[in-house]
Amino acid sequence: MADLVERLVPDELWVLFRRVVPPTVVIRPQGGGRRRAGDREALAAIIFVATSGCTWRQLPPVFGPAWPTVYRRFTQWSRDRVWARLYRVILDELGARGELDWSRCAIDSVSLRAAKGPLTGPNPTDRGKLGSKIHLICDRNGLPLSLGISGANMHDSLGLEPLVRGIPPIRSRRGPRRRMPAKLHADKGYDYDHLRRWLRQRGIRPRIARKGIESPQRLGRHRWVVERTVSWLAGCRRLHRRYELKAEHFLAFVAIAAALIGCRRLTQHRTSLAPDQLTCPSDTWA
Repeated sequence: MADLVERLVPDELWVLFRRVVPPTVVIRPQGGGRRRAGDREALAAIIFVATSGCTWRQLPPVFGPAWPTVYRRFTQWSRDRVWARLYRVILDELGARGELDWSRCAIDSVSLRAAKGPLTGPNPTDRGKLGSKIHLICDRNGLPLSLGISGANMHDSLGLEPLVRGIPPIRSRRGPRRRMPAKLHADKGYDYDHLRRWLRQRGIRPRIARKGIESPQRLGRHRWVVERTVSWLAGCRRLHRRYELKAEHFLAFVAIAAALIGCRRLTQHRTSLAPDQLTCPSDTWA
């Protein structure tokens, strides 16, 4: 069981998670009662649910805590916005190591079916069936910088401004924090003059495909990275279809998937360095 927990929650991720998780509240200061399940085991079980797509009741008992405990911990951490803060910390770590490329960013969305709940709507590309949509902006390497969810009937162009505003100020290897890319690539769904003007006012050069002008053979030359990021998000099978009734739980799984993408990049960066070049995350965090 320990090997499975360490594989799902590597030390790199666990160190970052401990910075954002709220402190444990002792309900029985006098002692007694059942020992509280460990946060690392609960986090490993949540990641297993996200990546395998199983239901909470199908969670195997090898992790230690029972599925109601894991679900209760997931609900509490979602309410406390732990997943959003975790990915914010991961983005800062990636920026401090120079892993983010701000020269070109890309925006896109992906629709998926939903059972019911808020932020759902008839999907125009799926015969009007109920669905939700994930909007994202990624850097030139495909690392998500901003994420959002909406109903499937929301037009892609309506998500551009909230996503750009949602990019947090991220640490850089040198200089101040940064939150605006140099260029933003988008497909023909964002072909509106007011969006181009809005981006230029913020110092972002729009690279939006024009309807009836741009050649289909050249549209994906720089935007293919966001399509790859969508496939990375689909690696979390819990995002193949929305089962969560609460929008904050669905957004939590989206943030968990993005955090796993960023953590994988951090792990690859760490293993590629020599032992004398490794630094503890706390050494580069302010």
